[in-house]
Amino acid sequence: MMGPPGTLMQRIYPRQHLMRVDDLGQELRLLRVSNVRKVFHSTRGTYTALDGASLTIEDGEFVCLLGPSGCGKSTLLNILAGFEPATSGAVFADDAPVTAAARDRVMLFQDAGTALLPWLSVEENMRFALRVRRIPKPEWPEVIDKYLHMVNLDRHRAKFPYELSGGMRQRLQIARALAVEPKVLLMDEPFAALDALTRRHMHAVLLDIWQRTGKTVVFVTHDIAEAISLADRIAVMSVGPCSAITKLIDIDLPRPRDLTNRKVAELFNEIEALLAPDLQRLDAMEAQ
Repeated sequence: MMGPPGTLMQRIYPRQHLMRVDDLGQELRLLRVSNVRKVFHSTRGTYTALDGASLTIEDGEFVCLLGPSGCGKSTLLNILAGFEPATSGAVFADDAPVTAAARDRVMLFQDAGTALLPWLSVEENMRFALRVRRIPKPEWPEVIDKYLHMVNLDRHRAKFPYELSGGMRQRLQIARALAVEPKVLLMDEPFAALDALTRRHMHAVLLDIWQRTGKTVVFVTHDIAEAISLADRIAVMSVGPCSAITKLIDIDLPRPRDLTNRKVAELFNEIEALLAPDLQRLDAMEAQ
């Protein structure tokens, strides 16, 4: 969170990731994207969204995919989720090929209102997720209590989504995702539609949950400040067509990260300068 210490989130340092190895002593990665290419075909022709995208993500890491609109961030996230196949290249989760959606990877969307079931209460939305994922029914009460308490919605379990604020709906979406015990949370600009104060609070909520659960998070954003405040690493993506990951930036700074801090401000300016040529190219493309 970009703000003063002593609020919801205390000082959290980047995680020290433990190297995992297989029986042959080879290092394992939780997620691995290798030279991925994605081509879309339509009546208007073909469009190459990704070309040569490569990335490895450690267990428990918080990684932000950062870039302007149209750079393939959401496309890459959908491929990681198993919603979209790569045209070429390879994607692995725990060194197994990703060929379809799976319980160990859960997607969270920008519009929580459409992701939730409006005719079900908070608790019933939780129950629905557990039923779909075939979690044994005797475990439901404990799981629901645990995660509704974690996102501070335990006193709102009888309410319906339309009775919740935008931030509360996103917290419910997070709790519902955590309830099925995934290894990875894939988050596609989940706070973009929230007002600035709620968004800032949600950064603190998310980092607190990440720290407590140890989940791996892959978070899509086009907001430099948001990426800096949240991530262990930022994967900067180029403007499409033929988008790729052009730079990986490690952020070895304690949280919360305040933009008035000299090191944080320098990092912001560095990333802004890195993105500037692509933004100019995007403006030129849109002007044609």
